[in-house]
Amino acid sequence: MTLDKQTFGKIIDRLSLTEEVRIADIPDIDLYMDQMLTFLNGKLASLKRDPEDKLLTKTMINNYTKQQLLMPPKNKKYNKEHVLLLILIYQLKNVLSITDIQHLFHPILKDMTTTEDDVMPLVDIYTTFLDLKKEQFDEFCGHFGEKISFINQKTQGIDSENNRSVAELFLTVLMLIAQANVAKRLAQEIIDGYFATDESID
Repeated sequence: MTLDKQTFGKIIDRLSLTEEVRIADIPDIDLYMDQMLTFLNGKLASLKRDPEDKLLTKTMINNYTKQQLLMPPKNKKYNKEHVLLLILIYQLKNVLSITDIQHLFHPILKDMTTTEDDVMPLVDIYTTFLDLKKEQFDEFCGHFGEKISFINQKTQGIDSENNRSVAELFLTVLMLIAQANVAKRLAQEIIDGYFATDESID
């Protein structure tokens, strides 16, 4: 299989990479833990690599609350802001450690028991995150053809069509990993330099 634009598009569609949980999708009523887990695990199911993977559990949510990453529930119920924050945490923890996420959130959301001291409203943070994701995704797709052409040039000397296809897929994975590593290291550097400091925590 050659990873051309058409095949790339099919992979994107299969992985549901453009699907997002919009704010309008989130119930306006407060939810008990089990209700919230059912909602989130249903909405985020397309992100699973394996059907048996656990996305969010009661233990995870309780730990996030203890670690002050998540506001405590009110009367054992969770509101829309809890849901938004849990989606953000899930997205971030695929790249960052829990400690990094704590450092990142603290100077922005500050005291997790109230929203009055937030630098940005959580709704604004979430909608901006979705906008940024779409912009980055569109930019990546726009340059994907150029990268595939570069990879194809590097495999022209391989005589066997099957071997050439395997080599192209291999180099495509290396290209994606290289891009992911650059983005991850830059994010970590910003967190270490500007968020994981005494000044940001006070």
